[in-house]
Amino acid sequence: MSIFIVAGLGNPGREYATTRHNAGFTVIDALAGRHGLAWRTQSRFEAKVARWDRADGRTGVLAKPQTFMNDSGRAVRALADFYKVLPSEIIAIYDDLTIELGRVKVSVRGSAGGHNGVANLLDHLGSGFQRYRIGIGPKSPSEMDLKDFVLGELNPEEQTTFNQLLTTYVDGLDLLIERGRDAAMNTLNRRTDQNDSDQTQLPRDIHPR
Repeated sequence: MSIFIVAGLGNPGREYATTRHNAGFTVIDALAGRHGLAWRTQSRFEAKVARWDRADGRTGVLAKPQTFMNDSGRAVRALADFYKVLPSEIIAIYDDLTIELGRVKVSVRGSAGGHNGVANLLDHLGSGFQRYRIGIGPKSPSEMDLKDFVLGELNPEEQTTFNQLLTTYVDGLDLLIERGRDAAMNTLNRRTDQNDSDQTQLPRDIHPR
């Protein structure tokens, strides 16, 4: 049986539910909802887990670590060890400040870029896991404290944009799962706005938990 893991990163608790830093939780919740999957708390993994038995014979294990963002890797590693899944069969969904709101990117290699959740995944898994990066940038106003920004809620206009694109985010995730990272990268990473070529990458500070 072929098994893969999809982990949405975020912070547990009602106070964090609608923050920018919980974009990973929001998107994986939408994925589970689309496919009629039910979440169950599994304490041995320190995560909420949903099993996805697919028509193609593969089994997906969806996970929302309940360890808080900074310790996400501990929960994902416990799942990977139990199911004997390699990093290449793991997809991590998380917020990315260097990508503008409304866009997603798929990548495999690279540093944590200042994202503590990703850094912890690298500590526990090593490199090679697939990254589904949900844009939440740019930070505005620029002088705003990073912790306040990522742990803050989207303003009404941003929330409308995010809600309108949630189906698109799940479509992209389904594409990654069904057709693999190359097809997903070719589709999702393609620049659709000519102004993107003039964008500069924003510096990444250290994320709060």
